[in-house]
Amino acid sequence: MRLHRLDITAFGPFGGTQTVDFDELSAAGLFLLHGPTGAGKTSVLDAVCYALYGAVPGARQNGQGMTLRSDHAAPGTRTGIRLDLTVAGRRLEVTRLPPWQRPKKRGTGTTTDKAESRLREYDATGGTWKDLSRSHQEIGEEITRLLGMSRDQFCQVVLLPQGDFARFLRADAEARGKLLGRLFDTHRFAEAEKRLAERRRTAEADVRDGDAALLADAHRMQQAAGDALPLPDLTPGDPGLADAVLSWAAVARSTARERLTVAQCARTAAESARATAERLLDDVREQARLQCRFAEARERAALLQDGAEAHRRAQARMERARKAEAVAPALD
Repeated sequence: MRLHRLDITAFGPFGGTQTVDFDELSAAGLFLLHGPTGAGKTSVLDAVCYALYGAVPGARQNGQGMTLRSDHAAPGTRTGIRLDLTVAGRRLEVTRLPPWQRPKKRGTGTTTDKAESRLREYDATGGTWKDLSRSHQEIGEEITRLLGMSRDQFCQVVLLPQGDFARFLRADAEARGKLLGRLFDTHRFAEAEKRLAERRRTAEADVRDGDAALLADAHRMQQAAGDALPLPDLTPGDPGLADAVLSWAAVARSTARERLTVAQCARTAAESARATAERLLDDVREQARLQCRFAEARERAALLQDGAEAHRRAQARMERARKAEAVAPALD
């Protein structure tokens, strides 16, 4: 995260509008924020935190809203924070306006305006600012997601409270340890250890379940293979179970592949013999068909031979009829 510009209006000790140009301050790499007590050093850090999370650090977070307003501000000047920053490669502008009691436009007395928030992103292509959200919750969630830290974490890691740091310098080793534990929330490491132990137990249970499933698959493979290759005597959770089962499975696979090759060769031979038998069958069927046609032809020839004499007589008679037909007109 890189801060570019901070505008503070009627906030803390600042009655008017103050601008902090972080780009100019950071030109030399590091800069020091110093001044007498009450000058507003902490208020600058509070303003940064308030712009990001809508709350100030430490004990000062209680009683926010009206108490954030500067006692030196003019009655008509509204308290506001605007922060220009780059985070996760995105140029953003966050504006926070806490609730305040302003003078009524008509009559006497004051009226309360609600808090307002706005998040904008700079569009480098068009050179313009684009509105992203005006929701307090959405802006808070987006900032938390981009920074990867909640407000408490940000305050503990980035904005170390001044009073706690002073006590830390003067404290003994034990007190420093307790103070560091409170500041940096070291109990989370115990929680992390606990969570890691739970994950270890969960992982061990998952490994046992996986071993059981692997052994079940291996037993089914052995039953399907039907060979005499013995399966190693293993139980779920044994060290090296997966390697032993995989080695056994590799041998079983090699044996099954050899059997498959032999079966494929036998199948190829059987298919070749079947093809030869089908060709012989086709030849026999063709010969039988030709023999049937020959027998039918002989029967037809015999029938024709038997009717040949009658056919000759019919032809002779037809010839005589044709000759008679030629002289019929003369007879008429």
